[in-house]
Amino acid sequence: MAKSYYRIVGRSGINIYFRNSCMQNSENKPIELSVVMPCLNEAETIEVCIRKAFGWMENNGVSGEVVIGDNGSTDGSQKMAEALGARVIAVPRKGYGSALMGAIDASKGKYVIMADSDDSYDFSNLSPFIEELRKGRDLVMGNRFKGGIQPGAMPPLHRYLGNPVLSFIGRLFFNCPVGDFHCGLRGFRQDIVSLLDLKTTGMEFASEMVVKATIFKLDITEVPTTLSKDGRTRPPHLRTWRDGWRHLRFLLIYSPRWLFLYPGLFLMLVGLILSLMIIQGPLGMFNHIYFDTNTLLYAGAFVIVGYQAVSFGIFTRAYAVQAGFLPAKDSLTKAFDLVTLEVGLIIGILILFAGIGGTFYSLFLWEQSDFGQLEYSKILRIVIPSVVSLIIGLQTILSSFLLSVLSVNKK
Repeated sequence: MAKSYYRIVGRSGINIYFRNSCMQNSENKPIELSVVMPCLNEAETIEVCIRKAFGWMENNGVSGEVVIGDNGSTDGSQKMAEALGARVIAVPRKGYGSALMGAIDASKGKYVIMADSDDSYDFSNLSPFIEELRKGRDLVMGNRFKGGIQPGAMPPLHRYLGNPVLSFIGRLFFNCPVGDFHCGLRGFRQDIVSLLDLKTTGMEFASEMVVKATIFKLDITEVPTTLSKDGRTRPPHLRTWRDGWRHLRFLLIYSPRWLFLYPGLFLMLVGLILSLMIIQGPLGMFNHIYFDTNTLLYAGAFVIVGYQAVSFGIFTRAYAVQAGFLPAKDSLTKAFDLVTLEVGLIIGILILFAGIGGTFYSLFLWEQSDFGQLEYSKILRIVIPSVVSLIIGLQTILSSFLLSVLSVNKK
């Protein structure tokens, strides 16, 4: 009897193709697990991945499906997958993240396990993932460094620099309990996808899922998994420096503290310490090195730039909460409630008046010398802090208005 294929249009206009037999199975028995794979010209390996996934499900009595997010393959990968009983989702938008989200969006299982379709991950041993998911875990990450990386499976640059460094940054920035941020084999509950609202389309999709799951305080755990050399003869889609930068960029953007707040506070602290040390007179060190008004000028610049960075951090956090990118924190909510527009205006005006006072004092000293030549090493110790105060005061006033605008829709 001829096999019949059905086509429906899913969310976001994604075309979904599935066999009649798959639909009947989903009606007769609830699907517990959807195994999801991205695909872009994977004819060399996609069949073995699908067979392993279905074989593991059959051997372990798991009711499941295999869903392929196809990103425009031209080598017949789609027909190969369909012939083995997998559902193929045509995802027109390019990118690793897009292909995965198209397939995840169309999956019917209570749980989803995703991995690349290049035969580098072991689809014949998914038991550790499904066991943790059945215990109630929200996200189960594989850890290749604990499970074992076969020779040639991961380039040395990725193994000893890229993955360890980016994973360390992820743990540092977000206090995430994951040792292998970029492991492509991972499982999660399907119903957390709407909560995470994943946006990225490229390789940074892997980081976004882990970061958002941590931010929203989901239950995350790791299990050891192995990584084998992929079965393709063509080069991988991954581009080391481009995709590494995209991962790092994402981690920075989603952490206003480390991108703006901490560097800004550091610059302000350094600038203030230097200013206080030089404001009274030249600072001598090692009997022949002196720091004077030139250094004071740079210290003032540190304070201004640091203050701007701290302001950007506050603005970014306020906007991210409003837009739903980051969850609201009670401590920040209370701080925003205390530091109202009026409070910010008062603080800004006081700092501005301090700068105006210093400016008038420097004019008074100039008038005392009949508006003639001044001793710059002395007058600059008044002028530079006054200018810094004027700038900080004006920035505080303007920042208070901007923060008020960002919070206008806060409930």
